[in-house]
Amino acid sequence: MNRRMIALLLGTLIVTTTDAQEKESKTKIDSSFFHAKFLPDITLVGRYTKADIHFLPEIVGTTINAGKKNALIMMDNVQGNVVTNTMRQVMAKVPGIQIWESDPSGIQIGIAARGLSPNRSWEFNLRQNGYDISSDPFGYPEAYYTPQLNSVQRVQVLRGAASLQYGPQFGGMVNFIMKDGSEINKPFQYESQQTAGSFGLFNSYNAIGGENGKTHYYAFWDHRRGDGFRENSGFKVNTAFGNFSWNINKRLKVGLEITHFDYVSQQPGGLTDAQFAQDAYKSLRQRNWFEVKWNMAALNVDYTINDKSRLNVKTFAMTGDRNSVGFMQTPNIADTINATTLRYNNRRVDIDRYRNFGIEARYITDYQIGKMRNTLSAGIRYFRGRTDRLQNGKGDTGSDYNLNILEPFPTDLNFITNNTAFFAENMFRIGDKLVIIPGVRVENIQNEADGRVGLSGNTELKINNQNRTRRFVLPGVGAEYHIGQTEIYANYSQAYRPVLFSDLTGNPTTDVIDQNLKDAKGYNIDLGYRGRIKEYLFFDVSGYLLQYNNRIGLIAQQRLDGSFYNLRTNVGNSRSRGVEALVEFSPFKAWGVKPVFGNLTVFVSLAFINAQYDNLRVITRQGNTLVESNLKNKKVENAPERIYRTGITYSRKQLTVTAQYSYVSEAYSDANNTIIPTSNGVNGLIPAYDVVDISGTYKFSEKFFIKGGINNVLGEKYFTRRAGGYPGPGLMAAEPRNFFMTLGVKL
Repeated sequence: MNRRMIALLLGTLIVTTTDAQEKESKTKIDSSFFHAKFLPDITLVGRYTKADIHFLPEIVGTTINAGKKNALIMMDNVQGNVVTNTMRQVMAKVPGIQIWESDPSGIQIGIAARGLSPNRSWEFNLRQNGYDISSDPFGYPEAYYTPQLNSVQRVQVLRGAASLQYGPQFGGMVNFIMKDGSEINKPFQYESQQTAGSFGLFNSYNAIGGENGKTHYYAFWDHRRGDGFRENSGFKVNTAFGNFSWNINKRLKVGLEITHFDYVSQQPGGLTDAQFAQDAYKSLRQRNWFEVKWNMAALNVDYTINDKSRLNVKTFAMTGDRNSVGFMQTPNIADTINATTLRYNNRRVDIDRYRNFGIEARYITDYQIGKMRNTLSAGIRYFRGRTDRLQNGKGDTGSDYNLNILEPFPTDLNFITNNTAFFAENMFRIGDKLVIIPGVRVENIQNEADGRVGLSGNTELKINNQNRTRRFVLPGVGAEYHIGQTEIYANYSQAYRPVLFSDLTGNPTTDVIDQNLKDAKGYNIDLGYRGRIKEYLFFDVSGYLLQYNNRIGLIAQQRLDGSFYNLRTNVGNSRSRGVEALVEFSPFKAWGVKPVFGNLTVFVSLAFINAQYDNLRVITRQGNTLVESNLKNKKVENAPERIYRTGITYSRKQLTVTAQYSYVSEAYSDANNTIIPTSNGVNGLIPAYDVVDISGTYKFSEKFFIKGGINNVLGEKYFTRRAGGYPGPGLMAAEPRNFFMTLGVKL
């Protein structure tokens, strides 16, 4: 049976829940769709369900989710290889998630939606237990740390309207909710998962947790290593996490958590299209290495003021280092022995150091206006981040990992971000069916940049001291209209992307920063229909519009003396429109098949994306002449027009088996919509691809289970990105056919 037939078969069906879930629904609240006043602890949401996808309740803790397109992923119920953070399986039922699949270990995820760039997920506000985990969410929002998904209890995904409560990002918010031991009702529990797989993969996850009166604790250590599916792509990853919470009294709960993460990986580099066709998994780089060290701490305080009002305060801090060394030329340039020195050429060394601190306070209360019960959620935030950047260092000529430099770093920059924000949303309940949620976010951002971008002999090429302060008022409004167990929802919210650190720096001899450079601004609009019909149908179908204005780019300019320079300025706008749909159907439940035959569940997740430039000004130098053009109506890069994921799950007693099919249409790698690949592999079309995965779990008891699977069953040879720099440059191959097996125990 070929993959098109598999797609047709899977696409004719649609998903649901297991027999155990049906039985539990008679005695427990169905958390996949209901409207609650307060949930005292977010880890309670959907705890006893067997389904892997839900909607978020209208109110959880101190936050309002009503009127927003959202999803709640239950990690314990996800079938697939969560050990290597295989996001096409984890996010399969979140329509429209575009994923870069070049990392052999899942160390760093790259996800996006609605035509945005998946580059280290920088268009999403990434959080762990409600606090930021990226390098700097305003100046350098790349995520070098991703939680080990074995340790994650739930994943919250909110689309564009999350900009009001969580931050300005166009993509929305992804929050990884870690296991915290609150579900354990005995003094001590030990959990272990040991995984082996293709290409030398080994993962050991070991955790302890328990309850002792008013306290809970949970801690784990995870070690992962492997050779990678390409030459020169080995890795070693360590993650440690500890959480301790204390219910001091009925009103006050305090929690402390600490996270450590470190890894070293060899980077195989990119390929040209010719090299990929010859051997997709070869490597032309054996001297390239990447290291990350990440440490975070957070203090969480929950205080119940009364039965109508609650307060939450999170204080968090992070220290992170990102280090790399390698020969970073394009793949059509060989890394060979220099005939004169009889050594390899010197490698390039780059070092970033991140030091961040923040605090967020959120308050929620119910109040009455006549007979109308309303809910107000408001908060304040302070964040300060410092980034020290050392780049273009002259490294040694060796092959091992080290950060030795032979000369001072030419680039030595310091960046500081100060951010304060106020946000508020109010739920007005009009009758029993209509809810309207207006909101506002007020942002104040100050960016500072100082240092040098180069050395000319003993002369430093200093950047002009950059100090920019901006204030924004971002309004938004959402609404829901309830029809039984279904609802119509809609929202509008403004968003923006602050000027990044890279936009504030440039070589003063060749680049000029526009002093009127503006932050990218725009908005998201959603309109959809979602809900559940009895016990056999779960769905969410919506349309969206994402307007992205004031995009930043470089255009060539000429001075009066005839010399040329590059001006970094706002160059244009883009617009994304489309449809996102998820449908899950249980034919056995719909047709009354007896539970003795087990349960069949099927899902279809579809996204149609039309992402185009409204206006994108381009000025290039050709000889001594400037040529201006406009890329209006060109497709936005890294924005496939269609993303389909479908799957079928059969479960009976202790056995669950899932087959999943994924299809992503072709996309462009640059704004010029280059089709014929360039000789260095950096630009060109990214072809369509489809992948089939099969996985299953067998539970011997509540204490023991075995899980396994085969990813890319049909051996599709494909790639999802072309890199201009790290970790390439060049096209980056995705993983071939591979398998994994996990043994798990809880004692």
